[in-house]
Amino acid sequence: MRPALGVFDFINFPKQLYLQFANRDLQIIFYLCKNKIINMKKHSGMRPHDIAILLKIASKGKEQWYMKDLAYELGISASEISESINRSVIAGLISSDKKELKRLALLDFLKSGLRYVYPQQPGALVRGIATAHSASPLKKEIISEEDFVWPFGKGNTRGQAIEPLHPNTPEACLRDSKYYELMALTDAIRIGKAREQNLAFEMIKERIEYA
Repeated sequence: MRPALGVFDFINFPKQLYLQFANRDLQIIFYLCKNKIINMKKHSGMRPHDIAILLKIASKGKEQWYMKDLAYELGISASEISESINRSVIAGLISSDKKELKRLALLDFLKSGLRYVYPQQPGALVRGIATAHSASPLKKEIISEEDFVWPFGKGNTRGQAIEPLHPNTPEACLRDSKYYELMALTDAIRIGKAREQNLAFEMIKERIEYA
């Protein structure tokens, strides 16, 4: 007697053996698996650059967005963009048709989860691009002797290093001021004190919820 097979056994199951099955239900399962109609790819957890991608989409407001444009503008490969969007769909941050950013869900995550999932401690003094309260728009509201920067060779600010959510974030932000504001505010949530976190979130909310 042939041993019982699980659904996952059919993904790489030889077609000639599939044809031997008299059980029509097994044939149907095999067909669905082979044609990727059943999506059995597990959600393996969000990545830091998923947030960078979601915020880039948010920075576009009501403008239509395309994966190829995100890849070019963020300096992230098209395959990584695609995988990231899939993770965000599963997480409920992007609609199932991959056309709409779920803004309220993203705001909820930024407020309640970001600083726990992607915490950051300021590092050594380096040259880079200002972030958190050292960058607009928070620098107009927060007076501090400490400067925080993303390490970047072409930067003109010296401060404590903050690891960006993606290595290419500094360069991407230099090309898009709206995106830069969102990413800098996001860092304020990651590393700031309670007042800075609350102020940063309200500024993010203004830029995302009513965009």
